[in-house]
Amino acid sequence: MRSSPICAKVIIGFLLAATGIFGMTVSSQTEGLSAAAAEGTAPRGEEFRLVLDARLPAKDVKRLTRVSPFLSTLSVMQTLGIIAAAAALPQVMPHPLVYAACVLVMASQQHALAILAHEAVHYRLYNNRPVNDIFGKLAGWMISVSMLNYRIVHRLHHNHLYQPIDPDLALQAGYPRGKSYLIKRLLKDVLGLTTIKNYAYFYGLPGSNTASAKDSKRTRQLIDDTSSALKHAASRDRIIAALFQVVVLAVAIATGWWFEYLVLWLLPLLTIFQGLLRFRALAEHGAVPDTSDVRTATRTTMASWWSRWLVFPHNVNYHLAHHLYPSIPHYRLKEAHRALEKAGILASAETCTLLQAWRKFFADAEPKSA
Repeated sequence: MRSSPICAKVIIGFLLAATGIFGMTVSSQTEGLSAAAAEGTAPRGEEFRLVLDARLPAKDVKRLTRVSPFLSTLSVMQTLGIIAAAAALPQVMPHPLVYAACVLVMASQQHALAILAHEAVHYRLYNNRPVNDIFGKLAGWMISVSMLNYRIVHRLHHNHLYQPIDPDLALQAGYPRGKSYLIKRLLKDVLGLTTIKNYAYFYGLPGSNTASAKDSKRTRQLIDDTSSALKHAASRDRIIAALFQVVVLAVAIATGWWFEYLVLWLLPLLTIFQGLLRFRALAEHGAVPDTSDVRTATRTTMASWWSRWLVFPHNVNYHLAHHLYPSIPHYRLKEAHRALEKAGILASAETCTLLQAWRKFFADAEPKSA
């Protein structure tokens, strides 16, 4: 007979809470020791370059880029807490509709874990670099993502937005392509048919997403500007991320929780989560008016509560503020958006509601010029 699922979830919850509190404590003790990290700088070959020269006043930038270990840990615990609740609820109410609802909730929180890993990619989760990377790796491993490999390819996206070597072009470029095309792509995502290709991106293979062999070669050359330390660490992280779900599955089988793991975790990870990644990428950069300027090639979406929960966790809807200032942590992006508006920097920017963005990238394909 299996032990009480409620007790198991409570124990897991306490362990996760202890991990989060430890991270908060360690990071609080080390806050201020790494001024370079707090300002968003990094060693050569690991940096995210700024786009514009003249922007917000220095005092505002200093305030907005300040990392709060407490707020970061709060975001981590919020995500883990919802995951624990979604895992526990079907044990109390084992109804098919409850399972279905919890699968959707799990996908939304897997998406939130991806955003937390993204924060760590930008060194914005904790000031202390080892603590930042440990929590970023853990968030990535839970969804089978190599955070360090993601750091390598994500630099290309920020530093070469909408250029031929931008590894995100496969997800965001060329829209609108017509309703039927996008619906087919999203259906393939939620059916798990694009999972392997999507994970190739996170495992440091952006060349597989570029338009031509020439672009792939150029992409690989640019990856070579990554520091040797990051490349070496990323190769180890890639192996751990790939094996993590195998180990978890083995433990689940050994403890009799294989059904819960397959239905409540692996199923949404391989299906709904993949569709959310594409949909958010389109909301951020799809069907934009001008790809030559970051302010019109990147969209900030004024999101409702439900879309913030499902599509834009942890304030990622303020995406233009993030591209202008990658050093701003997620809990200050809304304030950064307001500061940019006040400074007139967003006068020509692409800012709209999710419905307006939806209409743009679901529009009919534009006719090709003769």
